[in-house]
Amino acid sequence: MLVVGLTGSIGMGKSAAAAHLRARGIGVCDADAEVHKLYAGKAAPKIEAAFPGTVAAGVVDRTKLAAALGHDSTKFKRLEEIVHPLVRDAERSFLHAERARGAKLAVLEIPLLFETAADKLVDVTIVVSAPAEVQRRRV
Repeated sequence: MLVVGLTGSIGMGKSAAAAHLRARGIGVCDADAEVHKLYAGKAAPKIEAAFPGTVAAGVVDRTKLAAALGHDSTKFKRLEEIVHPLVRDAERSFLHAERARGAKLAVLEIPLLFETAADKLVDVTIVVSAPAEVQRRRV
């Protein structure tokens, strides 16, 4: 199975590209969507333990989390140490399921593909780009 990494900066059109692929029956695992699921599930207790007061009713409150992180890079690193391995687990499960169903192609949509070394998980990379004025308008 060919594993494709789909990446690009904010507002570049990753979601549109992923939707285009899904519409053609290609499985796409969206790392950002996985983070949202994790913030309402498995990651919430771990984040609460690391950043007390950031979880309400079992769901990470992004506003409170942002306030707890501030501009402290060590806190961001700690959050990434919690979340990134859980996202990788979800991606591995997705790829396993795609292989099991006989898919010839699967896509990992990962905004931070290179920054998280996830490029090592893929066979090829698609980088989505848009002109600066389009990006500004989207963001």
